[in-house]
Amino acid sequence: MGTPEIRRATADDLDDLFSICLQTAASGEDASEFYDDPRLPGNIYAAPYIVLRLGLGFVAVDSEGVVGYVVGTPFTRAFEKECEEDWWPALRVVNPDPGPDHDRTDWNARLRSQIHRPPRMLAEILTDYPAHLHINLLPRAQGQGVGKELIAMMLGAFHVAGVRGAHLGVGAGNTRAISFYQRIGFTTLVEGEDSRLMGVQWTGEMEE
Repeated sequence: MGTPEIRRATADDLDDLFSICLQTAASGEDASEFYDDPRLPGNIYAAPYIVLRLGLGFVAVDSEGVVGYVVGTPFTRAFEKECEEDWWPALRVVNPDPGPDHDRTDWNARLRSQIHRPPRMLAEILTDYPAHLHINLLPRAQGQGVGKELIAMMLGAFHVAGVRGAHLGVGAGNTRAISFYQRIGFTTLVEGEDSRLMGVQWTGEMEE
């Protein structure tokens, strides 16, 4: 299959992003059995970054197609506002609100609750880590340095946008991902029962 090539993501990649997001949504494992709508995870964690003005993304492509992606925004607070205006309203029409007291073990209810009550990042985090990103790779692309290269591309784009820090969320049980992020310079900012928030900062010119 060769080493995947990395390029800027476009709207033509959306179907692949929806598929990869679903196949990695259970702490890196396939979550297809948990969702009644296969596009539900991607509508929260992938698609808006390709469709909306303040988002951006990169994809890794091998001879069989797209094998991974990174999406994000350098301006988290402004992106939250853009989603509220231009992304969530249409999704709320087709995704009934399960209410704030929904069953936390119901994967569909958890994500639909986010559509109706999207979380806002803590202001104290955004002071030093104003950008954020999401990354997912299919198994065949893992262990080849693809994830590191994707994140480097995204952090470079954040740097060009004038920001000097980024954060991401990861499931507490996804120990492989946590170890990977630590190896490339991310540190834990907030640790919760089910997830942790990790961040990285840089100054001056970024290393190649």
